[in-house]
Amino acid sequence: MGLLDNKVAIVTGAASGIGKAAAELFRREGAIVVATDAMEADGVSIVDAGSESEVEALVERALAEHGGIDIVFANAGISGGMAGIFEQSADDWQEILRVNLIGPFLAIKYAAPHMKARGGGSIVCTASVAGLRAGAGGAAYSASKAGLISLVKVAATQLAGANVRVNAICPGLIETGMTAPMYEWARSTGRESKIGRLNPMKRGGQPDEIAAVALFLASDAASYVNGQAIAVDGGLSASHPFSIQDYGRTSA
Repeated sequence: MGLLDNKVAIVTGAASGIGKAAAELFRREGAIVVATDAMEADGVSIVDAGSESEVEALVERALAEHGGIDIVFANAGISGGMAGIFEQSADDWQEILRVNLIGPFLAIKYAAPHMKARGGGSIVCTASVAGLRAGAGGAAYSASKAGLISLVKVAATQLAGANVRVNAICPGLIETGMTAPMYEWARSTGRESKIGRLNPMKRGGQPDEIAAVALFLASDAASYVNGQAIAVDGGLSASHPFSIQDYGRTSA
């Protein structure tokens, strides 16, 4: 038996990276997956996760085709690059917030009432360590992910008694299409060993490692986990910046 047998799951941003890994894992665990993305891919419906009409239609389609919704993994997001506050326009911010923050809001708004009527469910949102502290992303991206973490907490509270859990995953550096330019540059310049050097694991992460946490949160194994933002970052957010020499040793 799988952890998600006979569950209906919507996964956004499922054409690549974390979303693709999660959609594949959810299916292996028995879920019926409605996979969407803004980009065309095999087995993935094209949906703009930041469009109210398209998200509402997506939820209605899942209901019509599968009879209900048990899980939403609101994973779709864009980075906007590493531009600073003084290098971005209001239009830049509006688009990043539209996809990264309004998108999950729409998923919660339209899916949660049907989950409640069905007896409960789980909503998982992809936030970021950039939403926890500065230095892990561009200004607008970081603000959007901080807002998403707050949204998850507010939604979990406002859904009190509905048996609908809402949680966020805060990935650290993960090798995806979004981070591909950095990985490619590091490899082409012989600096691959420096990827992830700031976290205690001394490496970047893989989409499957985030998908595994999404599976846990989506499943009944996380039945008492609600309103949380869980960092999956190799320990990056566990400390303030420091030099290992400050501890007087370089190994255990």
